[in-house]
Amino acid sequence: MAFHTQQSLSGFIASDTQQSVTENGDTRFYVRIGQPHFRHEYSGSFTALEPTFHDLVAYRATAERALTRFAKGDSFVAEGYVRTFQVERDGETIQREEFVAKKIGHVTRTNRSAQGSEQDAAATQTAIVSETEAAHASSGC
Repeated sequence: MAFHTQQSLSGFIASDTQQSVTENGDTRFYVRIGQPHFRHEYSGSFTALEPTFHDLVAYRATAERALTRFAKGDSFVAEGYVRTFQVERDGETIQREEFVAKKIGHVTRTNRSAQGSEQDAAATQTAIVSETEAAHASSGC
């Protein structure tokens, strides 16, 4: 069986999280994210450059989990895809991009202790099992 791959994105949460609801009634998670950039120097060292900032969204269950688990400053890694769309601003059509996260999680660099209890951990494990079973069912495994 072939590997299932998607695009990935890593960086840090640069804004406060925002929750909204789509026209279909689905939960939507939105943040501005930052991506650090570095220049490799001839000496072998790296020089930090200015980060770039981008939009990240998630929907439904992924959005609901992200809203409870992420805060400004957290480092993350996400799997998903880039969505390109057009918006009209001041009578001009502008191309925009956002990363749509299908999955998102903390990376070990996040300098924040996980809040929760054993009950939260059990609920998280149950959610992971449910997601895995749903993914297998939808992939025909």
